[in-house]
Amino acid sequence: MSPKTVIQSKIDDNMPLTNNVIIKLNEITTMIEDRNNLKENEIEEIKIIFRSILESGERYDVDEIESWFENEGSWKNKNSRIRVINASHYIQDKFEQTARLKIISE
Repeated sequence: MSPKTVIQSKIDDNMPLTNNVIIKLNEITTMIEDRNNLKENEIEEIKIIFRSILESGERYDVDEIESWFENEGSWKNKNSRIRVINASHYIQDKFEQTARLKIISE
């Protein structure tokens, strides 16, 4: 099995959110003042939080992130939820590409 295949199979598993990831999602919810109108600096902070999740060795499923924000209750604005979910997906893709490049270069 190639390294790329191993990475892909880990990502494709539908994994529930860990307590640490949920804590970070609550952190995002707490730091956002107006969930109906996300500011660019808030999106950047959200990206930093998602990056820190991945860098700490935790993983998340973007569908689970989406479900969490839909069910959390205070994220009523769909556009805001989509922006947060897109940020989580963008950071995850960027992180995985970097990981693949490290494996290939070894």
